[in-house]
Amino acid sequence: MPYRENRNTEGSREELSLERSLLASVVTDPGHLPETLAGFAVRRIGPAVPEAIARLRRDHPDATEAELRARVIARGRRTVVSEGALVGGPFLVLIPVAFCAALLRQARTVLELAALDGRDPTAGARAGELLVLQGVYQDIRQAQEALTRTGRAAAGAPSRWKRWRALWDVTLRMAHLLGVLTPGDEGRDTGRRVRRVAVQAWRWLLLGVVLLVGLVAPLVWLPYLAVVYQRADTRLAHRVLARYSADTPPAPRRRISRPEPEVAAAALRAFLSLLVPLALTAVTFLTGLRIADSRWPVLCIALATASAAIGALWYRRHRRHLRRSSSS
Repeated sequence: MPYRENRNTEGSREELSLERSLLASVVTDPGHLPETLAGFAVRRIGPAVPEAIARLRRDHPDATEAELRARVIARGRRTVVSEGALVGGPFLVLIPVAFCAALLRQARTVLELAALDGRDPTAGARAGELLVLQGVYQDIRQAQEALTRTGRAAAGAPSRWKRWRALWDVTLRMAHLLGVLTPGDEGRDTGRRVRRVAVQAWRWLLLGVVLLVGLVAPLVWLPYLAVVYQRADTRLAHRVLARYSADTPPAPRRRISRPEPEVAAAALRAFLSLLVPLALTAVTFLTGLRIADSRWPVLCIALATASAAIGALWYRRHRRHLRRSSSS
């Protein structure tokens, strides 16, 4: 996960606390999610960025500035894909936390690229730049004014029912910021608007199918979100490089010509997770197991148990892998 500066289990717990702290903040004021995220990132992540950049330079003393930027982007992309896709099936309740992890990782990448350009990652101006880079506002002036208004707003703790409603709204807004629900380009002419609506409808349909299938085979989330995050992160990196470096960044690819290693691995895990419910379904019907003279209760119990077991096993393995990586 992002912000693993202590490189140990304590650091992992601190990062989870960061995500929960951000989630608690945005739930109390869901209408200002991007502004809250930007301010939070500069205050809580910015102070750790200079040391991370210094360590990167020490580890790669012969690397050029362009190579260092490429390393920052690649590392951030891997973490966004890994952390943002850790939910599915019986763990759908973790979607807001996972989205927070992905957004915070993206924000850290932006701050690290700003630091490589010689800018202070703890300065308030970085929050405004982050909002512009995310496409929330058109220019820095609008972003800074919005941050000022957000800082003055006093949001009280919502009631339990309103908190769940706010959590739903925040989850949708985070999905939009991450590019899960919105296409990459917003055209102004009628033809482009029609295509945008069509793409949006297709994405909602695909998301619904993935959600339903994920209740039985939770790992189907992995390749879906991996592709979505990679495309969104490529677009964000293109905008960040255009602002924070003198190099002319390459145009982002509209489509992935060949599967990335992370996507291919995620697709393989998703395919293997599909075999388990299929095997359980076959066993249920072949053995004739029944409850109340019906096979369906047995099948539902078996599928629910298998889904929870697969998700928990993968999540545990995923966390161990990240902790080993952080300590190396």
